[in-house]
Amino acid sequence: MKLLLTTLNAKFIHTNLAIRYLRNSINDSDIKIELVEFTINHSQEYIIKEIYKLQPDIVGFSCYIWNIEMIHQISRLLKKIMPDITIIFGGPEVSFEVKPMMELNDAIDIIVMGEGEETFPKLIQSLKNNEDYSEIPSIAFRARGEAFINDDCLPQIEMGRIPFPYGEEKIDQDKIVYYESSRGCPFQCQYCLSSSFQGVRFRPLEMVKKEIKYFIDHEVKQVKFIDRTFNAKKSYAMEIMQYILQHNRGKTNFHFEVTADLIDDDMLEFLLTVPVGLFQFEIGIQSTHEETLHAIQRKMNFERLQKVVNKISRGKNIHQHLDLIVGLPKEDYFTFRKSFNDVFLLKPEKLQIGFLKLLKGSGIRKDARKYGYIYDEYPPYEVLENEAISYGDIIRLKGIEEMVEVYWNSRMFNSSVEVMVEGCYNTPFKFFENLWLYWEEKGYHHQAHGRNKLYEILLDFYQHHSFENIKAFKEILKFDYIKHNKTTTLPMFFQTTHNSIFKDKCHRFLQNTDNVHRYLPQYTDLPAKQIIKKIHFEKFQYNVIEIENNPKTLRDAKEETSIVLFDYKLDNKAIDYCKYFLLENIEF
Repeated sequence: MKLLLTTLNAKFIHTNLAIRYLRNSINDSDIKIELVEFTINHSQEYIIKEIYKLQPDIVGFSCYIWNIEMIHQISRLLKKIMPDITIIFGGPEVSFEVKPMMELNDAIDIIVMGEGEETFPKLIQSLKNNEDYSEIPSIAFRARGEAFINDDCLPQIEMGRIPFPYGEEKIDQDKIVYYESSRGCPFQCQYCLSSSFQGVRFRPLEMVKKEIKYFIDHEVKQVKFIDRTFNAKKSYAMEIMQYILQHNRGKTNFHFEVTADLIDDDMLEFLLTVPVGLFQFEIGIQSTHEETLHAIQRKMNFERLQKVVNKISRGKNIHQHLDLIVGLPKEDYFTFRKSFNDVFLLKPEKLQIGFLKLLKGSGIRKDARKYGYIYDEYPPYEVLENEAISYGDIIRLKGIEEMVEVYWNSRMFNSSVEVMVEGCYNTPFKFFENLWLYWEEKGYHHQAHGRNKLYEILLDFYQHHSFENIKAFKEILKFDYIKHNKTTTLPMFFQTTHNSIFKDKCHRFLQNTDNVHRYLPQYTDLPAKQIIKKIHFEKFQYNVIEIENNPKTLRDAKEETSIVLFDYKLDNKAIDYCKYFLLENIEF
């Protein structure tokens, strides 16, 4: 028998954990298992053609909100051209409201609900042996043209019995590898599917360590733990992180979703010792509005969270990604504005603004009428409005989210944004709101823009509002540009001095071994003509580093020629793109 396990990932760099679990849970040499991953960017025709060429007897689809609509259509067409094929759906998107789904799509033969690592192998064995599978728990199936649901559930699977998903394949080093050391969550946030289940189950530590070592040995670029709250149990999380630190080879980044206010001082002190880029934290704040937090049953000590995030930030070794959600109960445009300001002032490397999705099985979907929700009935079930926030407010917040993505999360404009936020506006939200209104008014939202155009737009925005000291701002914008773009050719709207005299002085600077030892010790064995290819010198009309360190001083900054040396060789660019030095008391 030939079994195909497949899915449509959101991006090429993603890997699907579920189909790997299922593959490794089947121990039968008579069953030939193929594992194929597509993406939602592949054409429907291409996917069907590739599946047809494999001629499977059974195809199992792993279903999520981003791929379910395509999978429905693909399965219908497959059934037409391969009528004898057995089609099985599984995953979070098909584990709830099962009967209506089977009635909607008569190509589905069977749905596996919930955890599949024990249900699925039993089902496949029954299909292989042509046995009755109607008594297998946690499945829905079609018989005599009608859908039947077997609601009897298997007990939750012990994490130590779940197979390691990656042992049977060569791992692509450029892809994100997903991994879980625990299932469940100690919290009951009503927008999350974890609120449907009770408790947290942990994988035995020795198994986790062995599997982490496998990733490190194979030099995987990034391992993303999908544990809902990685640090739910401090001792467990600490032992895993300490093991990673002890075996670190500098090639693999580990991403964790953490609850920051659970991080105590001992863990904080440990985190300050890890190398740059080894860990990356995603912290779901979602809202700081007390009524909203109460409505979604989310507990958070924001004062403690601020302390933790700020201390990690000062360590400059861990990339922090903070999340907010638009459309939660009881949060209107103005209370979301406060949530945004509270979180932006923590200066994370990334601030992600998400828009609430009323997921099947979540508490908030069950209470949709209570809060007056209007939402898209098709995946991804995104909120359109509720009793607290209008659709007009939500589309404006989508514009603000775009500005945050372009001008903050890209990390290419941070100094420029900070001098405007601190020198020209009362709050960060007001800056991004005004930037979006300008962007929309100019029609920039109708098309994509290249890198240089984005810098030009920000400069035009500053000039349009007649903010003070445009010359100093232009220099700060040039400073941002050079930090993130190693180039000898700057856009026309920046002033630069790269004549032959300046270039000669740069070479003489590098020919002085004392200068190289002081600023560029990693290049001491290279001649000046080689070093110059790896760095950049730039003359500024203002002390841009002083302004960067004190953004409010831009308004009153005086002209002061300064030379900055940029070094682009960083072993890990998780926090910074380059190193840079103000060359003081040196003749240029």
